[in-house]
Amino acid sequence: MGAEIGWIGAIIVGGLAGWLAEMFMKTGTGIFLNIVLGIVGAAVANFLLGFFGIALGGWIGYLIAGFVGACILIFLWRAIKGRT
Repeated sequence: MGAEIGWIGAIIVGGLAGWLAEMFMKTGTGIFLNIVLGIVGAAVANFLLGFFGIALGGWIGYLIAGFVGACILIFLWRAIKGRT
């Protein structure tokens, strides 16, 4: 995860992906959670896309995967939180 762009790049792109997901999903998360959502989201999305034989690489691929994965994580969090 992120070996192609480095850890600093992963934090920057992950933060951007998390922020975009925050705007799209209309959550009120802060900068730290945006970074975590973007980085973890990229890992989740790359894992899920791997089942379909799709591999995203580089800055743009990491941004797309981070955005999609963060949206998935936000959706799952809302689904779980809504049940309790």
